[in-house]
Amino acid sequence: MSGTALISIICEDHPGLIAEVTGRLFDLGVNLGDTTFAVLGGGAEFTLVAKLPQGIALADIEKELRTLPLLKDGKLTVSAFQYRESHDAQAHITHRVEITGDDSPGLVARLSEALPKFGANIVRLNSESVPSDSGARFLLRMAISVPPAKAATCMATIANTASQLNLKCHWQQVG
Repeated sequence: MSGTALISIICEDHPGLIAEVTGRLFDLGVNLGDTTFAVLGGGAEFTLVAKLPQGIALADIEKELRTLPLLKDGKLTVSAFQYRESHDAQAHITHRVEITGDDSPGLVARLSEALPKFGANIVRLNSESVPSDSGARFLLRMAISVPPAKAATCMATIANTASQLNLKCHWQQVG
């Protein structure tokens, strides 16, 4: 059997975690597609789209990964991936945005609400609450895809929204 799997891991963060998981998958002949990793507090979240070779089933992947010492207390899910394996135009990153300031509830919601009316899509998002002398500081990084004809207006709207929330906004156009 061959197919595409979604592998999702939530566990305690450890040095070598990515090497251990991807090394085992390589040994099984698995080819990785889109992959994300993030440290979340003291934990880690690792998600992979994986093309399975002939003769390897989802259960085989799960069984092998469960033998890894760094995953012994983690949550592991291996399931069929039902979507396209590759990106379409909405996932082509055109802008990178960084927003910083004092943390408060609802910031990600308010900032992300500004995008849909421009046909903009968030491709990657990372948000952190960072301790500081004045309390928690907010750091949001987004990689977004914006249609060229709407880019200037969209970016101005993001900057204005950030300003209304007393946040600083820096952005750059890429590729």
